[in-house]
Amino acid sequence: MKVIRGIKLGGLQQKIFNLMLIFIIALIGLYAAVSLYQQKNLTGIVQEASASQQASIEAVSEETMKVILEASMTQSTALQAYIADDLFGDVRTDVLTLQAFASELFAHSELFSPHPAFPPNPENDGIASVQMQHEPGVDPAASGELSLVANMSEIMLAMFESSDKLSSCFVATADGCILFVDDRAGAYVTETGEVEEIFRVRERPWYIQAAEEEELIFTGVELDSFTDIPGLVCAAPVYRDGELVAVVGADIFLNAVSDYVRDKATEGGFVCVISADGQVLFSPQTEGVFKAELSKSAPDLRQNENSELAAFARQALKEPTGLTLIEIDGKEYYLTGAPMPTLGWAVLSVVEKEVTHQPTDAMLKEYDRINEDALSAYTQGARRSMQTVIALTVVILILAITGALVVASRVVKPLERMTKRINAISGSDAVFEMEEAYKTNDEIEVLAESFASLSKRTREYITQITQITAEKERISTELALATQIQADMLPNIFPAFPERSEFDVYASMDPAKEVGGDFYDFFLIDERQLGLVMADVSGKGVPAALFMMIAKTLVQNNAMTGKSPAEVLRAVNDQICANNREEMFVTVWLGILDLTTGRLTCANAGHEYPALKQPDGSFALYKDKHGFVIGGMEGIRYKEYEIQLETGAKLFLYTDGVPEATNAENKLFGTDRMLEALNKAQDKAPEEILKAVRGAVDAFVQEAEQFDDLTMLCLEYRRKGAE
Repeated sequence: MKVIRGIKLGGLQQKIFNLMLIFIIALIGLYAAVSLYQQKNLTGIVQEASASQQASIEAVSEETMKVILEASMTQSTALQAYIADDLFGDVRTDVLTLQAFASELFAHSELFSPHPAFPPNPENDGIASVQMQHEPGVDPAASGELSLVANMSEIMLAMFESSDKLSSCFVATADGCILFVDDRAGAYVTETGEVEEIFRVRERPWYIQAAEEEELIFTGVELDSFTDIPGLVCAAPVYRDGELVAVVGADIFLNAVSDYVRDKATEGGFVCVISADGQVLFSPQTEGVFKAELSKSAPDLRQNENSELAAFARQALKEPTGLTLIEIDGKEYYLTGAPMPTLGWAVLSVVEKEVTHQPTDAMLKEYDRINEDALSAYTQGARRSMQTVIALTVVILILAITGALVVASRVVKPLERMTKRINAISGSDAVFEMEEAYKTNDEIEVLAESFASLSKRTREYITQITQITAEKERISTELALATQIQADMLPNIFPAFPERSEFDVYASMDPAKEVGGDFYDFFLIDERQLGLVMADVSGKGVPAALFMMIAKTLVQNNAMTGKSPAEVLRAVNDQICANNREEMFVTVWLGILDLTTGRLTCANAGHEYPALKQPDGSFALYKDKHGFVIGGMEGIRYKEYEIQLETGAKLFLYTDGVPEATNAENKLFGTDRMLEALNKAQDKAPEEILKAVRGAVDAFVQEAEQFDDLTMLCLEYRRKGAE
């Protein structure tokens, strides 16, 4: 053992020094190994947790997006089909109105004097005007049928000017003449400046089709003879004594449908319309299976080699479809469809699946960026921590074991706590929160803050999804409340007047949507007068329901003032026309029954014929005098008529939802089936009669969707008192 400057070499002091040196070096080495192990372990846990959270977020996001997409696309497609179909439903109503006017005109031709009709006048180009044309060899001046139908000129002109859907309306007679209204008088002028009067009326497809099918028809899409604009024709035959005397109809230009389809196109999504034959009529696509073609030889989607697409097209033409995923031309698309019952067409909505994944991809990309930043911050912090440990080795040697233990405790314990917390994270419900143990004012705190920020953003995303779901439930609740409010607006407590033995009344209203546009009403004006109302508002849904409430209130308020039915309808019409920017209208049948005499005074504003049964007879339609609809034109006067009800007589009122109930084969229930159901239950009380009619409608329609409100009222007059 030697002593050099107070240091014993080879002695106990050296051994102790060597032992301490070895211990410190071993401690430092152990600490470095533990740190490396914890770093590696933590990195693996972070990566595993990141992958788990990423998979969970992707699954939840994809499922949520699918649910939202299905709800929005299904509702949007159904709404678009309803809006498109409403165009043709209004035109159908206009043509049926023309058919009714023309039938009455030919049935009572002796009551009308000849009315002049003139060929197209180029000076009227751009102005709605009444014009006539004829076939070669036909003398229009000698045509008695043309001079007769010319009496409809003002009606047709009013109908054309009040509708933004018609491009023309017409009456074609069986002797080869046609009376029509449009604003394109200049289109009938030849290149030489002469007015073209020759028109082969009975060779037109709409004339031939209406005559052959003997009912209202819609032609296929074709180009207009004079303008080359795509459109179609709605036409209906008119008979006198079983012989075809005329065909009435209306032209519809389809520019609006084409523009609507084009405007709805977005990146990765579009809307198209297919015909009853499965051919694509309107689409923004210029190539592929959804390319629009008007040719009769255009491909039929129902026969497409893609069996899934063919089956989807067949289903969409029959009923609304759910969200369907189909691979087309190597790409996956989400599709929904909804039928247009009036024409038998369908609206299809198509969205690329790849587009629906963009929000999820963006969120995952942002998640990866945050995770990478956190890992990078942690790696850099760990690297600086190791450099600090090496730089402080000399200090650690001086401070010995105590200093080493303090540093080890400061670094390792927060990491171990963080590791345990991260290991506890699983699924999308995980929350990583900042704790005092992580506030070390170094890289560990930075890493903890990164995890806390990431967990907070994940929770906010889940909260947003929850809020969207709650909003959908709120809208559903409000629609249900609107349905209840509308039901409460109508008399719904039966028996309605238990203290009155002179009559029994029962009514019902079943809306096609959440809320409807039909309404009925009955109320005592005084002790001896009972008011009866049956009405049908144009359109469906919430707008029609609001219009219905206004019309119901106005009718009842005016009736309670003691006015006659005609005066009530006139007053209500003027009040509605004064502020009717949406151009909605309502058909109304109004009757006031004198309970002591049985005299029923009535007026009809474009509504269905009532059905009447006297004690010694059966139910039959009472073909009353029709006036113009309420809200259609200001200043209309309405005519009254009287029906004498005997004791035991029954009156049945209804809206067009009863005779126009349609089964899966697109056949109408009709008034004949309605009268048959009434007469089978003619001896029963009003409530049982309405149940019998509804049962007959349900048995006829079966599983087919209800497209119109179904409203009925039955009155039984039981006793006639003294004046």
